[in-house]
Amino acid sequence: MKIVVIGGTGLIGSKTVPILREAGHEVVAASLKSGVNVLTGEGLQQAMAGAQVVVDLANSPSFEDKAVLEFFETAGRHVLAAESAAGVRHHVALSIVGIERTPENGYFRAKVAQEKLIEKAGIPYTIVRSTQFFEFLGGIADSAVAGNAIRISPGLFQPIASDDVAAFVADAALAAPKNGIVEIAGPERAPFNEIVARYLKAAGDSREVVRDPEARYFGGKVDDQSLVPLGDARLGRIGFEEWFRRSRA
Repeated sequence: MKIVVIGGTGLIGSKTVPILREAGHEVVAASLKSGVNVLTGEGLQQAMAGAQVVVDLANSPSFEDKAVLEFFETAGRHVLAAESAAGVRHHVALSIVGIERTPENGYFRAKVAQEKLIEKAGIPYTIVRSTQFFEFLGGIADSAVAGNAIRISPGLFQPIASDDVAAFVADAALAAPKNGIVEIAGPERAPFNEIVARYLKAAGDSREVVRDPEARYFGGKVDDQSLVPLGDARLGRIGFEEWFRRSRA
């Protein structure tokens, strides 16, 4: 089976591509490096010729509200149009748990728009909604600095390792389309501030993490239901300690 992975050289794509290849499939790792530009549509038709499945892992180069919305809407239209022309039978997209529950977050609003395009396109699909990746805990801490402290909400958080995300995305690509959403999350759930503090301590970072119910997460206020699955979810097997050990290896 031919599978096209858009964003195939990124964090998740670079882990998903080898899983699919090891399963015996022909996999195209589509990216700017391979001549595929989702914003202009360049290279999409050639990459998708003969493909049965497309996995969309493309991400916006800018997180500014207007730019990220433009990216996901424009890229989504180009990708889905190319899939329709090529007769692709399954569209798999990686999204985020809880995007509809934090509308103040511009990135989340853009992912909602992307999902709506997928649902209306008429191509069988599976949307894999994931919680935040362990790999971004350091960046989250840096974004939350206020004075001499890092202010983080105590809302529940359930981060997942990128290796687990890639495995779940590969599973979705090889399964029948759900025409709906599958949620994935890490194996451990705890207050957001405690997880960030745990990461900083492990990393030898002495900055103080302050529990602040009013703290924003990239513009959005979060609570115990904002960033974690509320129903059934597939849980990764890699916990924080194992992920941190691997990340430092």
